[in-house]
This record gives sequence, C-alpha cells and structure tokens, in this order.
Amino acid sequence: MTTFAIETRGDSFSNQLQSRLVRELTRIGFRYDAANPDLVISVGGDGTLLQAFHRYVARLGQTAFVGVHTGHLGFYADWTAQELPLLIEAIANRKYTSVIYPLLRVSVTFKDNKESANYLALNECTIRSAEGLLVSDVFIRHELFESFRGDGLCFSTPTGSTAYNKGLSGAIVHPSLESIQLTEIASINNRVYRTLGSPIILPKHHHCQVRPVDASGFNLSIDHIATLHEKVEEIECAVAKEKICFARFRPFPFWRRVRDSFIG
Repeated sequence: MTTFAIETRGDSFSNQLQSRLVRELTRIGFRYDAANPDLVISVGGDGTLLQAFHRYVARLGQTAFVGVHTGHLGFYADWTAQELPLLIEAIANRKYTSVIYPLLRVSVTFKDNKESANYLALNECTIRSAEGLLVSDVFIRHELFESFRGDGLCFSTPTGSTAYNKGLSGAIVHPSLESIQLTEIASINNRVYRTLGSPIILPKHHHCQVRPVDASGFNLSIDHIATLHEKVEEIECAVAKEKICFARFRPFPFWRRVRDSFIG
C-alpha cells in the first residue's frame, strides 16, 4: 500500500481533515494518486463512502476503502475525526485486515436490442415505474414467482440491508452471507392482486428477473445514482462477482456496528 486518495463530503471541516491527511501521509512516504490509489479514505458520512465506491468501481480489485465520519455515526466509517492521529499511525504501520463485502449486480436488457446496461451497487437498487404504479412480473431463476403491483422493489446487499431496506422492514443480513434481499415497496394486496409481502433472501446462485407488464420505462436508483431506462425487456439482479475490500486497521465487528448505529 503506497498510494492513496481522499473522497470528502465537501464541507469545510471535511476538507480540513483532507488537507491534514494529505500532509501527514505524504510526510511519512505515501503518495497521493487520485487515479490509481491503493487506499481510498472517505471523509464525511456513508454517502461520501458511496461516492468513493462509484468513483473507483473499476479498481475494486486493487483498492481498499476506509471511512472517517465527520457528522453522525456512519455505518461504513471505522474512525471519528478526533481519532485521525490514530488512523494516520495505523496506516503508517501498514498493518490491516482486508474485509471483503459482497456487492449487487444489476443488468438491464432492452427490447430494441441495444447494448445492455450493467451496474454495481454497494447498498441497493430500487426499481420504480417511470409512469406511476410499477406493474411487473418477478422471476427467480427464470421461473415466475409473483406478479407485482405497487410503488416499487428494493434489492439490497447484506451491508445495504441496514440502509433503505431496513426502513422497509427488511431483515438485517450479515455480510459473510453472499446474498441479495428483495423487499417490496408498498405492494398492493387485495382479492385481485397478491404478492408474498415478505422480504426474501436469495443466495448467490439464485438470480432474480423483473419484467415489465404494461410499461417499459423504469426509474432505477443504484445507491445514490438515479437513472431512467426506456424500452426495458428485463432487469436482472444478482450477487456480483466483484467485491469491495475495506482496510480494517482495528477490530470492528459487524453486529457491534449495527448496535452502535441503531441502538446506541
């Protein structure tokens, strides 16, 4: 680990910490390289870490991430602003554990045979209709599972299970389980329309397909990035082959992170 880059929230305090990190790490022999970093330090909140992930998504096999939170406790951040000297010392010692988390792959195919669109998500992908109510068939391993009517569908990773998915009453999943979770967003259930109504957790070899019924325009949210796709044939969600690596310079067990974030 010889090169580093920093992603900040952009506020004055985070930018001050960025300047300090650049100065101190450069002094002890590390080189700032925004294009090809071995280590990306996120200074801000979980949203800042998501920005860093998408900025360096093409380097997931060569780059590790570590987070410093400058506001409320961040789920992805191991360090506080007050602990910056300890983090600098830990990085200088170059002793860390690589913690690998699974990601979500989203593939969109189109009716007009144009090239498919592919995305990776650290937290989740939400699927909504571009025209109001989402009406779609949901397949698991290409076998029809249910016909969905409602506001939308949320596919989350294990770490993303603590984000929007939790607000939808989804389960919290340990990241050692390579899986994705499907949670319904305000589904319509009555005598005519019926869905499972419960979150489901799919292992990595079970892919899920969403196919439009009476519309072909979808609003997709890949983490914090909103995209609009027209003439959609199918959206497939699955555990990605790629993974994200976090540099863990001290122990921070997942369930302690959950407790600190939500219980206190």
